[in-house]
Amino acid sequence: MFTRLTSQTVPRTNLQWLAAITFAVLAAQGFAAKAQTAPVDTASITLAPFSSAAAGQLPAPWRVVGVPGGKVPLTMFQTVALDGKQVMRVEADKSYGNLVHAVPAGFVPAPSLMLRWRWRLDQSVANADLRRRGGDDVALKVCALFDQPLDKLKLIDRTVLRLARAATAEELPSATVCYVWDPLLATGTLLPNAYSARVRLIVVNGSQQGLGQWSMHARDLAADFKRAFAEEGTTVPPLTAVLVGADADNTGGRSLGYVGDVSLSP
Repeated sequence: MFTRLTSQTVPRTNLQWLAAITFAVLAAQGFAAKAQTAPVDTASITLAPFSSAAAGQLPAPWRVVGVPGGKVPLTMFQTVALDGKQVMRVEADKSYGNLVHAVPAGFVPAPSLMLRWRWRLDQSVANADLRRRGGDDVALKVCALFDQPLDKLKLIDRTVLRLARAATAEELPSATVCYVWDPLLATGTLLPNAYSARVRLIVVNGSQQGLGQWSMHARDLAADFKRAFAEEGTTVPPLTAVLVGADADNTGGRSLGYVGDVSLSP
């Protein structure tokens, strides 16, 4: 899920090193616009559907985001016809990439706002293991990026994130919940990203799910955020973006999957 940094690419001090790691991990998740103070008064947000896109095209405002610096090949995203519908083909080959869709600034997910999608995994990443850095690759993920107030974070996390944000004019997400398809771990597993605890992973298709089968999901964003970041209180912060992604850069492997329309609705 994240490419290793070497001693030649990171500063020497521990805090700067952590900031560099945090910047790379969160920036690769996709830059997000800074949320406004006042929440948006709406029950749902419209995400551009893949099913309405022309073959081979990305429906705006979805955009591809990779590892900062472009040193890792991008995961390939392409709309294709499959099983009678237009869907997003997601292929990772020693690569990293996310397809990111920003949402209006200040949008706070209400209770029972559901993030819905369907997906199908045809090839998983060999040797992937989300519990360790060397195996930190995922064949399919759908993530929600949040603007968690910095005062909710631990002092070290707050300091590191401030240093990371100072390295770019863009706004890095301060909390991310990723739903993943992982053939190794059991469905329902919750664990932190191997590189940054600011990213929490929830396995929604696990070791029990076979390849080549469509699976539908409807997740309560507010409830999942509270579960993933339980130690930071019960207030749900603004949502800044939604992304679809896959990577195989740490293991040097390959994966192939498909994702249908992603939506946010009550």
